[in-house]
Amino acid sequence: MGVAVLVVILTVNEGRLRVLLIHRSAEPHQAMWALPGGIPAPDESLADAASRKLGEETGVSDVYLEQLFTFDGLDGDAGQVAVSYFALVDSRSVRLREEPHWEPRWFELDELPELAFDNSTVLETAMTRLRNKLEYTNVAYSLMPREFTLRDLQAVYESIYGRSFDKRNFRRRMISQGLIRPTGRTAASGAHRPAELFEFTSRQPMAL
Repeated sequence: MGVAVLVVILTVNEGRLRVLLIHRSAEPHQAMWALPGGIPAPDESLADAASRKLGEETGVSDVYLEQLFTFDGLDGDAGQVAVSYFALVDSRSVRLREEPHWEPRWFELDELPELAFDNSTVLETAMTRLRNKLEYTNVAYSLMPREFTLRDLQAVYESIYGRSFDKRNFRRRMISQGLIRPTGRTAASGAHRPAELFEFTSRQPMAL
């Protein structure tokens, strides 16, 4: 039985949730878009293979990465197993792999092309997991810079859930749960008054 690793790499850019896809240059499913993945090297653990793949595609490593689910037969072969992971990255720190035939590209989740290997099922599973994780963890830290405005953080949450939040309730919830704290600094925001800057109380995975 063959085992492959798939990595769902998510980011938020310009207020839109996006996933990283690669363009397949060979069969099967040549010329279709797919999630990054591959076969672990000899003596390489699945987690190490996922971390390596994440680094190859984005140039980052110190981000949130979690095993998602094990799928059987995504390519129609019941003997093929794919162990999926999902990662959250700040697109401002990413350097996409420079590979002409690979063509790594960010796609908005509501404007996806047809995906190879039933990867849409993997992506749907990742989105369900992410929305659930935001209810009781701080994993959004991996999508944000060290310091950010509350408006920017709310935009990230809204892009993931696909709906708007009340500004006051969102602020109250984030602070009361101990997820963020004010830095005492501000940032200029066009003609508006400077916006208060916040930071996560921890930039390591933390459950509430």
